[in-house]
Amino acid sequence: MNRTDIQNGSYADCPIRMILARISDKWSILTLFTLTQAPVMRFNELQKTIPDISQKMLTVTLRTLEEDGLVKRQIYAQVPPKVEYSLTDRAMSLLPHINSLISWAQENMDDIINDRKTRRGK
Repeated sequence: MNRTDIQNGSYADCPIRMILARISDKWSILTLFTLTQAPVMRFNELQKTIPDISQKMLTVTLRTLEEDGLVKRQIYAQVPPKVEYSLTDRAMSLLPHINSLISWAQENMDDIINDRKTRRGK
């Protein structure tokens, strides 16, 4: 499969497209990365760790990641209800790739910003 094939709409169930569509939004990778900071986290902990995410967006992101089998939600029957989130084995297998992407971004971001500034100046 070449680049043209991937861009072609007839490959709607292309695994690359499907995965990128699910994790390339503004919050998914950041939420997954944040969940690596502790074995389990509660909703408020996550929201405090990602201060610029709204409650609604965090809820939507966690639900989507749970649907994809990347996040496990554990509900405890108590008053008040207690819910904990953790990474699944599938998410753990994705983490080395996310970490590689983070490393690449850290290594290249200054150059990318400089290139943008240079091109805008032309």
